[in-house]
Amino acid sequence: MDNIFEKILSVILKGFGSQKMEDIGFLPFFSIMLVSLLVSLFISFLYLKFYRNRATGSQIHRAFPLLGIAVTSIFICIQFSLPLSLGLLGALSIVRFRTPVKEPEEIGFIMLLIAASISCATFNILFLAILLVIAYTGLLILKYGPRILKGRLNDGIVIVTLPTEEYRNKSVDILNFFEKKLPEGKLESILENEDESVISYSFNHLEKDLLLELQSELKIITDNIKSNVFFNRIGDV
Repeated sequence: MDNIFEKILSVILKGFGSQKMEDIGFLPFFSIMLVSLLVSLFISFLYLKFYRNRATGSQIHRAFPLLGIAVTSIFICIQFSLPLSLGLLGALSIVRFRTPVKEPEEIGFIMLLIAASISCATFNILFLAILLVIAYTGLLILKYGPRILKGRLNDGIVIVTLPTEEYRNKSVDILNFFEKKLPEGKLESILENEDESVISYSFNHLEKDLLLELQSELKIITDNIKSNVFFNRIGDV
């Protein structure tokens, strides 16, 4: 029975078209594909943890598990066959993706996924572990490190609209109010028309209680003011 099972596995592995593929064995191949799947899920978790669902994002992390095992299997197959690798390169050269990448960090996560998949395909587990540790450390530094490393990424923006006459009388009070309530924020723009004026003020880490307080206290400054709050990431409140 064992001999029959071994023969079946031998036939299956020979179907890859390479003696070296047969030398790898079924169990190592299955194990490395499982590792690739787990790593892809971990990278998907990192995307959710550090970049959450953005209003303009494509939620590309949902494809990471399939992309990971697909890239791993492709590189396992082509690393033992030069003609196959050249043929694949020619085939991929005519493929064009018209859907744009909407967030710059998506490119970084895709490259991290490809690097991890290639590490799995070459059975370089130590390099894979080092890669994931350094990537996770870098993400922690970007999220919790000095503000200078984060650039000018804001959590959202407050837009207030009021009659121009009211704006000319209350503009100083409104700007002082924003500076007090949103110390990490920044004045983005002021648009003054004949009838209405609009003030845009960005913010970081706006809590739910502070949001309600912000809207109510703006009404105290003037009854004719209208406020709208927009978040860069879904579910921030």
